[in-house]
Amino acid sequence: MNLFALFPKALLNRRLAVMFPLGFLSGLPLALTAGTLQAWLTVEGVDLKTIGIFTLVGLPYTLKFLWAPVIDRLVPPWLGRRRGWMLVTQLCVTLGLVLMASTSPRHQPELLAAFALLVAFLSASLDIVFDAYRTDTLEAQERGFGAAIWVNGYRIALLVAGAGALVVADVVGWQMTYLLLAAIMLAGTITIFMSPEPGRIAAAPRTIAEAVGAPLKEFFSRPHALGFLGVIVLYKLGDAFASALQTAFLIGELGFSSGEVGYVKGLGILATLLGALGGGLLMARVGLVQSLLTFGVLQAISNLGFVLLAWAGKSSALLVMAVLIENVTGGMGTAAFVALVMSLCDPRYTATQFALLSSLEALGRVFAGRPSADLVAIVGWAQFFLLTFLVALPGLWAVWRVRERISLGQPSSVALSDLPAQPAGTR
Repeated sequence: MNLFALFPKALLNRRLAVMFPLGFLSGLPLALTAGTLQAWLTVEGVDLKTIGIFTLVGLPYTLKFLWAPVIDRLVPPWLGRRRGWMLVTQLCVTLGLVLMASTSPRHQPELLAAFALLVAFLSASLDIVFDAYRTDTLEAQERGFGAAIWVNGYRIALLVAGAGALVVADVVGWQMTYLLLAAIMLAGTITIFMSPEPGRIAAAPRTIAEAVGAPLKEFFSRPHALGFLGVIVLYKLGDAFASALQTAFLIGELGFSSGEVGYVKGLGILATLLGALGGGLLMARVGLVQSLLTFGVLQAISNLGFVLLAWAGKSSALLVMAVLIENVTGGMGTAAFVALVMSLCDPRYTATQFALLSSLEALGRVFAGRPSADLVAIVGWAQFFLLTFLVALPGLWAVWRVRERISLGQPSSVALSDLPAQPAGTR
């Protein structure tokens, strides 16, 4: 299939052009407070127990909905409610990375942990406002492709700040590596100035209490609100269970080497990027509902590739096939899912509602590990992956139940034209 033949000319605009660099800036700090930081600590001879404690610095990414209302409520005196916060948080992330670079893991581990936690908090805040900006800026027909471009920028940033940082650190050292990545973050502020003002501009909540309570009240006042929550929780649940113990299955059960699995998973990242782009282009043609259903079916079927692998045993050909198909369909499903979440956000409370809904989706990924291990112990690997196919079906049923409401587009009961524009500098 020629994807370029599917490319609508309407998708050639400045709104979509900035999605890739902004997605890149969103993903860059994540690895620097997670895997890359662990590598730095290990090279510096920090003990394993201390490294384990450092993993807690990622907590802000799971709790960001707690302070998202502040970002909805307060409006910086420059560049508006969304771009103003983008500039502030990105500059603060840059400063935090400089502080990390100036600290010694061996002699000042507590101080480095504090700076890493600060960067994680600021990075999570940057994610909040980026999600809100993307939602408020993209038109309905652009959301799928815009989400795909964003995901690609995000994933490439993880490679740069992950594998790329490890390679550079061998040459120039860890502190210089963090300074170089901080410089990239600083240079990225140019993108913010080039980004267009969101097309959906609504008045900010008048008080913090309104910013906290009104998003929930507005969401649950909609028809089929519980149905939408069902879609959010269930749509990617089959994927979450299938991937929870996948590496342990491939290495521990089938006997593939770490290098073999790593190589194939590297190909899988490329497949995810292509799947997201292809899914985004198809969404522009067939619409959100059809995409959610089609991509959801493909996601579920992709889990059956691991059933075949479990039956066949160690097979490099089946391994490549299963991982590539899973990642292509997963990328397509992710593009559709992000577009759905964007469509569910009221412009007045985008930051809070997006943070809450995305946190609900993350529950499956967080809690799938232990139940997956119990299921494998009871039924075995082949039957487990067959069950992950069945786990994906309720998400498709949930989409079908609310398909008519999804087709209506922006769910807010308030017309965008009726929303008062926010005055510059309002607080």
